[in-house]
Amino acid sequence: METKFKDFIYIRPDIETIKKSTELLLNDFNNAENGEIQFEILKKINDLRSDFDTMSRIASIRYTINTHDEFYSSEHDYFDDIGPVYSGLINKIYRALTESPYRETLEMKCGKQLFDVAEIVLKTFSDEVIDDLKKENQLTTKYVRLVASAKINFEGEERNLAGLSLYMESENRDVRKSAYDAKWSFFEKHENEIDTIYDELVKVRTVIAKKLGYENFVSLGYDRLRRTGYTQKEVAGFRDEVKEFIVPMTHTLKEIQKQRTGLDHLYYFDSEFNFKNGNPTPKGSPEWIVEKAKIMYEELSQETGEFMNFMIDHEVMDLYNRKGKSAGGYCTYIRNYKSPFIFANMNGTAHDIKVLTHEAGHAFQAYQSRVFEVPEYSTPTLEAAEIHSMSMEFITWPWMNLFFEEDTDKFLFSHLNRALMFIPYGVTVDEFQHFVYSNPDATPAERKLKWRELEKKYMPHKDYEGNEFLERGGYWFMQGHIFKMPFYYIDYCLAQICALQFWRKCNEDRDIAWKDYLDLCKAGGSKSFLELVKTANIESPFNKNTIESIVNYADEWIENANKGYDLA
Repeated sequence: METKFKDFIYIRPDIETIKKSTELLLNDFNNAENGEIQFEILKKINDLRSDFDTMSRIASIRYTINTHDEFYSSEHDYFDDIGPVYSGLINKIYRALTESPYRETLEMKCGKQLFDVAEIVLKTFSDEVIDDLKKENQLTTKYVRLVASAKINFEGEERNLAGLSLYMESENRDVRKSAYDAKWSFFEKHENEIDTIYDELVKVRTVIAKKLGYENFVSLGYDRLRRTGYTQKEVAGFRDEVKEFIVPMTHTLKEIQKQRTGLDHLYYFDSEFNFKNGNPTPKGSPEWIVEKAKIMYEELSQETGEFMNFMIDHEVMDLYNRKGKSAGGYCTYIRNYKSPFIFANMNGTAHDIKVLTHEAGHAFQAYQSRVFEVPEYSTPTLEAAEIHSMSMEFITWPWMNLFFEEDTDKFLFSHLNRALMFIPYGVTVDEFQHFVYSNPDATPAERKLKWRELEKKYMPHKDYEGNEFLERGGYWFMQGHIFKMPFYYIDYCLAQICALQFWRKCNEDRDIAWKDYLDLCKAGGSKSFLELVKTANIESPFNKNTIESIVNYADEWIENANKGYDLA
């Protein structure tokens, strides 16, 4: 009988017991006579880490499934409180590893990437910042709870933010505008509260950075994300390439959108309306979507078929939007059960299929990496992890007819369109955060002004006429990453350029593309981002001609599709 997620055992881990056990093992590790003994002790330490991590993930998942659950809400607060203490333990482990006299032996057994990760993480923590880290956790939780609390009366029903999405794509322009305005009215209503939360987050993160010896939080933000092999300079160069090659292309895409929809001008509430006769939508319920996904992944490959059946049999997917559920979507990995978990908020739009294939890409990689004993290798750094997810969206294109039937052409066109349109938005989020943390004393009004300035730089087509809140620069309030995981956003842009290369590969030689993708997933987090890019046999997004090359290919595809596809 398969163990299902509802049966996964949760016991609150006692941080003092874990601390004592870990420190005893570290004492043995430091006094070991050779690298072989240290390696065996390290495995015991990793078992303790896996126990803690498993309980943390189960509690977090059950909390996000129902933020009104008092028990798991309390457990979530508990992990917020002890998280910094646990980080201190991880630092002690990393220090023992990097200072081991038998490091060469350990590197041979564990791989060099573990030590690269350890060295960068050691810079991001000290006991001096534990209380500040607790405050940071509390503030991010406050934001999450505020967004999840949204209760918006629309079309005769009380809805959360995800529940408005279908209406934001309505063929009726008045309905679209009303849905958009209902969404942004929620954020405007809570403007002062969100401004205060973010201002306190910026201040406490700046304090943490300075205590750790950084000039500001920007470099600490990069190190927290374990970025190696590139710096702020390369990221700035990437943004410049986006401005040069992708922003002009978005003008073309917007002109095509106007022609298809018959609209003379596009306002903010028209952004997701792509076809005159309505956007493509899945032709069935969420349960029906899962049935089709099972067929798709069984046909795609033996590996993906086994994976999807595991996910279904163990009920490790929670996909349906409902009251009290946290916003957004994610994938996480529950180590002791060797199980990925997919969380989403399906709402009847094409995004349901995008988020399912996206999170399935993450989950498939984690499933393929279950063989790694080193916890750090279960998943790679975030910019590399997003290659798996975004590429899976394109790899599954041949099966989109299962979900969209007569609207398949419309979905494929809009999917590529959105993939390209997203990148300028992503670099806007990134440059905004560089401004915020380089200028931590900026006022909330100055931050909004900067956001609007960057929108005009990278997304000049945006017209917020009639919505004063958005015109003042309030759009970023809905972007949870900015609050919860600073600087985790350019990752999507870098990965999107990699994913578009996989899309091109699939069009040219699907067998080679799948082999390269599978090799990438099997490598897990055992290599750095740029090393994984090489493993996948694709070009680095930082290389000078990479963006221009993929834009030219996409431009030709769009031109042909606009002529030959049924896009009414």
